Amino acid sequence: MSGGFELPLRDDLVGEESYGAPQLDVAARLNVNENPFSVPAHLARAMGDAVAEAAIGLNRYPDRDAVALRAALRDYIAAESGVRVDVDQIWAANGSNEVMQQLFLAFGGPGRVAITFDPTYSMYPEYARDTFTEYVTYPRADDFRIDVAEARRVIAEREPSIVILTSPNNPTGTALPLEDIAHIAEAAQQVGAVIIIDEAYAEFRHEGVASACVLFDEHPNLVVSRTMSKAFALAGARLGYAVAADPALVSALMVVRLPYHLSAVTQAVARTALEHADVLQAQVSLVREERDALAEWLESEGFEVAPSDANFLLFGQFADRASVWQGLLDRGVLIRQTGPEGWLRVTVGTPEENGMFRSALQDVMQDEAAGRRGESR
Repeated sequence: MSGGFELPLRDDLVGEESYGAPQLDVAARLNVNENPFSVPAHLARAMGDAVAEAAIGLNRYPDRDAVALRAALRDYIAAESGVRVDVDQIWAANGSNEVMQQLFLAFGGPGRVAITFDPTYSMYPEYARDTFTEYVTYPRADDFRIDVAEARRVIAEREPSIVILTSPNNPTGTALPLEDIAHIAEAAQQVGAVIIIDEAYAEFRHEGVASACVLFDEHPNLVVSRTMSKAFALAGARLGYAVAADPALVSALMVVRLPYHLSAVTQAVARTALEHADVLQAQVSLVREERDALAEWLESEGFEVAPSDANFLLFGQFADRASVWQGLLDRGVLIRQTGPEGWLRVTVGTPEENGMFRSALQDVMQDEAAGRRGESR
């Protein structure tokens, strides 16, 4: 209560806190799966030129349908995933978070159900809460894959309007086999559900791991959500997009979007980045190499590591993960406490940052071991 006035806050929001991870000034910030490499200087200058050109017309509203940007995204998807779609199958918004929120606005709502499989991205229940959609989760297997038969059973039983599969999954990094996605998409189609494949980390997947976009011909209820925050090193630009099997899915998102939701500046920056996708993909290759080397090192140190097709690793298991997390932070390395109890997640950084993480983790584990020896005396 403030100044004698009590805010008429919705009952379901009382006591809730906003989403967010720590943003601390440390030597190695490896907690929110950002691309560790800055935009190259020549590309930053090209973006600046594009923004300057867009600024001349900022007295006018931007292209509300972002047609030029969507065409560029169409061409990128064709090159990256081998799937050619039309512009009316592409949608863009302020980060994949807004894409997901729009999907919930269009296909969720009171009396409707969204289901997914834990552990997974922690924002999904907030999209559901904010759109008054019932949110139901079912557990993944011990290896973080999804039991397809069980998934098909619960979809038939609950008849959701939304099914979400995250691949590569956050926080585990695991990618779902394409045939598993296809079987679950079929079950969703039978009950009239939209199935969303969240591919925020798709560009980091191993060779031979296909995008769910290849399933569009067989599953008109399928929409793939992606972002330019990770592989394109544009977390600060806030550009996410959806690729849909059926243009009707995009038309539905256009109904619920806010007017002129995507600024001319954002559109200019994103188009410029897409023109230089080859430059940024070279950074992605280095991140993949660093990820695989870091996973091998963690395993050699005796840790369990979830197989990852993303730009992060889930590793453990710890009797007291909070103590290990704090020990790393005390040494200038910030990672994330998320996912199943006993596990920690580290973003793959630059070679130098990964070296700092290795050294800090060895120090922390030595201190933890020494502490246990002292307690046993």
